[in-house]
Amino acid sequence: MEQEFSRIFGRAPQAVFSAPGRTELSGNHTDHQHGCVLAAAVNLETTACVARNGMDVIRVASAGYAPVEIDLRDLDAREDEKNTTAALIRGVAAEFARRGAALQGFDALVRSTVLPGSGLSSSAAFEVLIGTILNELFFDKALTAVEIAQIGQYAENVYFGKPCGLMDQTASSVGGMVFIDFKDPAEPVVEKLEFDFASAGHALCIIDSGADHADLTGEYAAIPNEMCAAARVFGKDVLRDVPEDEFYERLPDVRTQCGDRAALRAIHFFEENRRVQAQAAALRTGDFAEFLRLVNESGRSSWMYLQNITPLAAAAHQEMAVTLALCEKLLRGRGACRVHGGGFAGTAQAFVPADLLAEFKTGVEAVLGAGSCHVLSIRQTGGVRVE
Repeated sequence: MEQEFSRIFGRAPQAVFSAPGRTELSGNHTDHQHGCVLAAAVNLETTACVARNGMDVIRVASAGYAPVEIDLRDLDAREDEKNTTAALIRGVAAEFARRGAALQGFDALVRSTVLPGSGLSSSAAFEVLIGTILNELFFDKALTAVEIAQIGQYAENVYFGKPCGLMDQTASSVGGMVFIDFKDPAEPVVEKLEFDFASAGHALCIIDSGADHADLTGEYAAIPNEMCAAARVFGKDVLRDVPEDEFYERLPDVRTQCGDRAALRAIHFFEENRRVQAQAAALRTGDFAEFLRLVNESGRSSWMYLQNITPLAAAAHQEMAVTLALCEKLLRGRGACRVHGGGFAGTAQAFVPADLLAEFKTGVEAVLGAGSCHVLSIRQTGGVRVE
């Protein structure tokens, strides 16, 4: 990368930065309702060679993408930049500037092993990468990992135009395996958990369904929108603030005002939020069998109640559903599997017994294609300057 940086920008880089992708271990669509999640940074990363350029411009070159230039004198959100890399850079820079960082221009050559659409949050890794660069070079490391994550979420929500929660950015920025309680999103409670899946005789696999996230923004946005609509029946903004017993007492009102899908998605939230806490407790005590049972339970809830497996009206193309069915068949009642991340497209997650791993990987790739089954490990560091 250093030689390529010199070829593109005409000088050597001054520093290298890295931010990991993340995997959601539990808490499917709970974070945007101020719920709890289990997540982990993984050994796929986005890296950047960086050098100051003495201008008021951030210039980023990434393989497979057009070069991006952001003028630091113009950091307002732009409608024509929605859903672009430029929007993420501009949004992160804008929030750093608002917090008082004395920003200067820099050049960056970015490479990533976190493939877009993989369900491992390539966008969050990129946001954390840019935030880590700005924090290190222009803000004297003033911000915490969680604050960098919050800035990344702001950029994705406001500038990029995707209504995501805070889980992806937090997991990437903090690193390791984490239990996160978003009851107060301004100050989320983050607890690092020490657990090694390999010591429990299992491998963590992410399986690419072959489906594309393109044109699914509406499907993703409908989930938080419908959950929030259910919360508003009770005069609340999010479901975490709605007492569960009161929700069930007024379930007919929720159905009438919001529809049955919103009611089912709210039911998923209450069950999933409780399940995340039980899974964290199981990992703390080393009860991996209980953790796996709850992984499968989470998968069923996502399919039945959250309904983020098959896009609305899709019939001939149900890649995620086929992927999950294939995983269950190959696991033969052992391990666990579930939809991973936002759903509808992207990836599934499986915990595969070590003695089944080779057979499982071969079976998956025979149907979904070579390279569709990724065996991952947890990375302990989050966004970081590489020494």
